[in-house]
Amino acid sequence: MEEKPKNVQTLEERIFRELFRVTDKCHSSMDTNLVLAEIIDTLKKVFPENDYYLFLSDDEEVDEELPVKSLEFDTAHHLAITAYVNSTIEIELADYPSIYAPLQGKQGVYGVLQVTSPLQSVFEDLQIDFIRLLAKTAGNAIENAKLYQQSQKLIGNLRLINEIAQALNTISSYKEALHYLHRQITQIFQISEVGYVILMDKRPIVLLESTPFFKGRIGKRLVHFIFEQIGSNEESLFMGKTENLPDKLESSVGSMMAVYFHNQSWKGFVILIGEEPYTFTFENFRLFQTLVQRSSLSITNVFLREKLEQMVMTDQLTQLFSRGYLDGMIKTSMQNDREGTFILIDLDDFKKVNDTYGHLVGDKVLIQVAKVIQSNLRTTDTAARWGGEELAVYLPGISLENGLVVAERLRKHIPEKTNPQVTISCGIANWGTDQPGDVSDLFRRADTALYEAKNSGKNQIKISS
Repeated sequence: MEEKPKNVQTLEERIFRELFRVTDKCHSSMDTNLVLAEIIDTLKKVFPENDYYLFLSDDEEVDEELPVKSLEFDTAHHLAITAYVNSTIEIELADYPSIYAPLQGKQGVYGVLQVTSPLQSVFEDLQIDFIRLLAKTAGNAIENAKLYQQSQKLIGNLRLINEIAQALNTISSYKEALHYLHRQITQIFQISEVGYVILMDKRPIVLLESTPFFKGRIGKRLVHFIFEQIGSNEESLFMGKTENLPDKLESSVGSMMAVYFHNQSWKGFVILIGEEPYTFTFENFRLFQTLVQRSSLSITNVFLREKLEQMVMTDQLTQLFSRGYLDGMIKTSMQNDREGTFILIDLDDFKKVNDTYGHLVGDKVLIQVAKVIQSNLRTTDTAARWGGEELAVYLPGISLENGLVVAERLRKHIPEKTNPQVTISCGIANWGTDQPGDVSDLFRRADTALYEAKNSGKNQIKISS
């Protein structure tokens, strides 16, 4: 019997050596492209005369140099589809035979490997087994790489959402928080149209922070369509392609995501619009769901905190500032301004209004007076409810003479704008370079002037000495 030279390998030895090598290399890589390239290179080493192709779905991002064909049900070879769907080796017994082997992992099939012989012969069992094992090795390696990439992306997404939630928790203004969320959403999903909708009295209300599309006729129709779809069952909606939308909506919207949110204060949904079909992936949708749920809670907290702060510094009846807030504003002004004028206002004979018309009417009169005062002030001025029927105005940087003009304007306009009609008496005090700033002294002098105005016949203004 003739002895085989030691340096010559049989096909079977070469096959198993390459199979061992490629298995070790593929499972040490988390890059899908490297795995696929290694499979093709291995086939070229073992069967250099054959042709090789990879059937992959279009959403796979692969190296352009790899021999890839599209795995589409209407265009791919029928045996490739059979191998993919049934997870079985399929052999085409034509003049030039082909093998279609599924790239199968434990959780699914990720493509199909096609090997075609240039010879008019059949594949041997050894070759078929090698191709089957090689495809299975590739499937497991691709699956591992995908799971690793997905886990890394998930970790990145969770980190991003936590960062956004933490940033929202540091923002004190509801509008600023919503603007921050808007910037994050448009940056993450690369879209231009975002709709913020809350449900009030079982009706969808589009918030002002939404983009212009949702304020137009088509946008409003889309909001009502989404509300009809998800408003009652409180679910979210994902449309990679909007073929199920009514005609006029379908022509304006390529793809869409709408995520419902529900917390202790609000119900509603956030809508993202893509101009082209398949702008969003299902992975985008899951990220968007998590982002909206976490952010809606944070923004609600900001809104409630802002409302609470407003309640503390605002009189609930007149919506003027509280006396404590006024004190703080005057102290700040005395540190930063050169002068300021304080006006203490009392509604004349207000007890008669309450006794004659009732306290509800008296409250309406107070509200009317407050509106007149607010409409006659600058944004830098502060109007407050001092207590009972007494109100106060502080004018930072305003001289006593100009303060008297403001007081006289109020004294004139308030009887014209109240029903039943009331008049006011005012006491004015000023601080400046000739009268150093002291809050208690400013209040005392204005109160003394007001007392003088009331005792002098009411409906008049007195200036502190």
